[in-house]
Amino acid sequence: MIEPFETDDAHDRRLALGADGVLGAFNAAGVLEAADVHAARRIQALAGEPDDDAALALALTVRSVRHGSVCLDLDDLSRTSLPAGLSWPSPGWAARVGAGRLAAAGVLRVEGTVAYLDRYWREECQVRDDLVARLDLPAPQVDEERMAVVAPVLFPQGYDEQRAAAISAARQWTTVLTGGPGTGKTTAVAGLLALLADQSDRPLRIALTAPTGKAAARLQEAVRTALAEPHFADHAAAVGAPTAQTLHRLLGWKRGSRNRFRHDRRNRLPHDVIVVDETSMVSLTMMARLVEAVRADCRLVLVGDPDQLASVEAGAVLADLVDGLARRRPTTVTSLRTSHRFGRQINELAEAVRDGHADRVLDLLAAGGDHLELLDPDDPATLPGLRARAVAHALRLRAAAVTGDAARAIEVLDEHRLLCAHRDGPWGVGHWNRAIERGLAETTGLPIGGGWGQEWYAGRPLLLTSNDYGLDLFNGDTGVVVAEGEGTRAAIATPHGPRLLATSRLTDVDTMHAMTVHKSQGSQAAQVTVLLPPDDSLLLTRELFYTALTRAEHKVTVIATAAALRLAVSRPANRASGLARRLDHAPVDET
Repeated sequence: MIEPFETDDAHDRRLALGADGVLGAFNAAGVLEAADVHAARRIQALAGEPDDDAALALALTVRSVRHGSVCLDLDDLSRTSLPAGLSWPSPGWAARVGAGRLAAAGVLRVEGTVAYLDRYWREECQVRDDLVARLDLPAPQVDEERMAVVAPVLFPQGYDEQRAAAISAARQWTTVLTGGPGTGKTTAVAGLLALLADQSDRPLRIALTAPTGKAAARLQEAVRTALAEPHFADHAAAVGAPTAQTLHRLLGWKRGSRNRFRHDRRNRLPHDVIVVDETSMVSLTMMARLVEAVRADCRLVLVGDPDQLASVEAGAVLADLVDGLARRRPTTVTSLRTSHRFGRQINELAEAVRDGHADRVLDLLAAGGDHLELLDPDDPATLPGLRARAVAHALRLRAAAVTGDAARAIEVLDEHRLLCAHRDGPWGVGHWNRAIERGLAETTGLPIGGGWGQEWYAGRPLLLTSNDYGLDLFNGDTGVVVAEGEGTRAAIATPHGPRLLATSRLTDVDTMHAMTVHKSQGSQAAQVTVLLPPDDSLLLTRELFYTALTRAEHKVTVIATAAALRLAVSRPANRASGLARRLDHAPVDET
């Protein structure tokens, strides 16, 4: 689907000044952006490609990757409508591109009618080859009699799904463990680690990892909490206290490179078990780097919820793995179905959204209850009421922070989240962060707010937006500015309690009175308010809405029109990829 952008600004950064020909026309119509045009024009010149239709295919493939897809079906694309004055190339477009100089130079890879940038084609093939090679290995040796004795102890009555998942994972080298929030994925992982430790004659080398620092911290805390349960008492010591880290840190950051790491095919990771949480957030590139670095005799457990938002980068890897591996080797994929975390109402709402039942979603939200609330943004009282509610939470957060009680401040921070789809505009994070800070300033009489007042005020909620390996801080970490003497410190949430740092040591950090749904992945809050934009927003998708509402532990408030809700529930985020198809079929000669 092509959704052109519109602009009346001749200096809009999305317009490629001086662009002409086919690429210029598609850019002027809002189909292509400047980055797509400049990349295609430069590569076309380097490859000596005379055909502008091939350059158009390249530019559209670049655009597709920017939007999260790995590839682009040119035939499907050419059947979609275009703005007036534009037309698609003549039939046989894909064949001409595949026979052109861009393909000969290895810039574009064309399989049938599907075009790839070379890098993503190679990564997709590599992930397929590495995973298929793991599936073809002889199964690990397991003492079945011993496991039959230990498993019921680790998973007593009521943990039947988790017991079956752990036993299945113990019998194979690669496992994809899926389930929504609260379905016991962490319990299954903790039990699996205990099962494997019981089977081993030496301490296991265990790696717990996730795409972001916040998700890694939550994984570590959840596994250790699970191991502290009474039914793990005789086996927790054998597992030890595994620490979690980001995928980047696990693979070994390499200075000067974003996509290559110290551990790779020639320098494998030393671990016996690697558990990856929040796998839905893992991009194709990161999955390629991970699977090539895993030893053949290491159990790889990929954990996540395929119905959540995919990576902000290209790929929908977890969904592809579930789809492709379930057909190729069904035992590799295990799904946990029963949620224990939410009240019944939130769980039913999540299931209705996941299954695309818009009428059911509207009925559940209209009925309301202790755990669900629906507000109409067109009601004059709704948005002022949201501001008042958010300011009240900000005041509670400030009251805890000014006392210097970092632990209490972080507890208050996790009482409520305001989640937005957009970063900018009246429905975006920036607008609501400013509105809430103005409310704080009006209520307290203090000059609060970055840009026009005090930036590092006590009670400012923090969201780190980049990794800082020197400080051991990661993108997605959260915290609060707390008072300390005559000044302030940043209290960063960690599994071991707040970590206090001088605010001057933090660089890439945002205020977090409101945050995007994408940034909220891997986190939870007692109450969540989801602010959906109008139904003309391109970000309204089923995955975004599902991800937002499943961040809540006790209550969800949804602010949206009926039209926006129907659109969000009925529109899945379609990302083009060939990984599921490749996994479902035997490898072919693609050199």
